Amino acid sequence: MASALKNLSKYDADNLPDASEMKFGIVVSDWNEQITHALYSGCVDSLCKHGAKEENIFTMQVPGAFELPFGAKTLLGQQKLDAIICLGCVIKGETRHDEYINTAVANGIMNLGLASGRPVIFGLLTPSNEQQALDRAGGKHGNKGVEAAITAIRMAALKSVKVEAKKQIGF
Repeated sequence: MASALKNLSKYDADNLPDASEMKFGIVVSDWNEQITHALYSGCVDSLCKHGAKEENIFTMQVPGAFELPFGAKTLLGQQKLDAIICLGCVIKGETRHDEYINTAVANGIMNLGLASGRPVIFGLLTPSNEQQALDRAGGKHGNKGVEAAITAIRMAALKSVKVEAKKQIGF
């Protein structure tokens, strides 16, 4: 759903698992730091609001969005984490550079999550202009960092969910 149709900071807090025993990694890009550091603040505040202890939140800063997957892999190798959150912002420019970066970051994050067996959360803004980024970093569309934190908590809790097999018709 487009963030113009849903505020990124709104969620059902009553159905959120307790994060008090969870450990999180956050990798944040310094490129577009006014935006990425606002995402980071929203993310950390949300994790703590739902029980995460500050000493169980590990942060790594990387130069740009392209470096997010490597930073995440490095953090996963250094700490036993329940989930890791990647935060960055690539604003469309005059060339197609943003498309290459966004695709590489998305693929790197997805592949790392699958290979590591740990949730790696995509918190990369891909706006067309700076105002769209600001609108999603605490502005009129909420904060993508909040959304990423809530996603991390929910995904980290999946490891304790027991799925029961249901009888299927066909196949």
